[in-house]
Amino acid sequence: MLKHVVMWKLKAEGEGRTKAENALWMKEHLEALVGIVPEIRSLEVGINCKSGEMAYDAVLISTFDNEEDLATYKVHPEHVKISSYCKKIREARVVVDCII
Repeated sequence: MLKHVVMWKLKAEGEGRTKAENALWMKEHLEALVGIVPEIRSLEVGINCKSGEMAYDAVLISTFDNEEDLATYKVHPEHVKISSYCKKIREARVVVDCII
């Protein structure tokens, strides 16, 4: 099993939305991929409720059977659409992929 974790620091405003609105948009759209991308075993998005210099605004925690399934997810057209939007609204992004 592979766990894919992504955290984002979002711009104060991006694409006509506030940081809070964009975090909710990401949560809604990423979680909607469950059932659309068959390789996803689990997926949830959390929105940070604390502020601070080291804080990130949103986190994606998802699981896949293996690295091949994660690679398939990354190029799925519906994921690519969301990812393209996220690139426009983020200041920073970090990723951890780990075998569990």
